[in-house]
Amino acid sequence: MQRMTALFSAALLSLGLAATQAQAQQDEAAADNAEQPQATAPAQDFSDDQLQQFADASKEIAVIAQDFTQQLQAVEGEEAQMEVRKEANDVMVKAVQDSGLEVDTFNAIGKAIQQDPELMQRVQEMAKVSASTEDQSS
Repeated sequence: MQRMTALFSAALLSLGLAATQAQAQQDEAAADNAEQPQATAPAQDFSDDQLQQFADASKEIAVIAQDFTQQLQAVEGEEAQMEVRKEANDVMVKAVQDSGLEVDTFNAIGKAIQQDPELMQRVQEMAKVSASTEDQSS
C-alpha cells in the first residue's frame, strides 16, 4: 500500500494534478507512514533519461490511479477495497518497471521533486514535451 501511495503521489506531483480523488488513500498512507521511519530523499542528480522515464511513467500512473480510484469507489467492504488496492499497486509497479526505472528510483525521484521545485518544473516540462511529441506522431 505504501508503494502504491508513493507512486500515486509522485505521479500527481509530477503532472501538477489535483489529489482530491485520492484523499482517502493519502489519509491511509499518512497513517501508515506515521508508523514507519521516513526515508529522506537523497539530494541526487538524476540523469535526463531517468527524469524522462519518471515523467512517462507518471503519466501512465495518473491514468491507472484514476481508473482504480473509480473502481475503489464502486466496491464495498474492506476486503474488496484491499483487493482493488493490491491490483492497482501491481499495475503501477509494472508501469514503472516498463518505463525502465526501478520502483525505488521512481520513488526517490518523486521525493526529490517534492523537495526541489526546480526539479519538479524540469520534470513537468519533460512531460509536456513528451505529450506534444506523442500528439505529433499520431
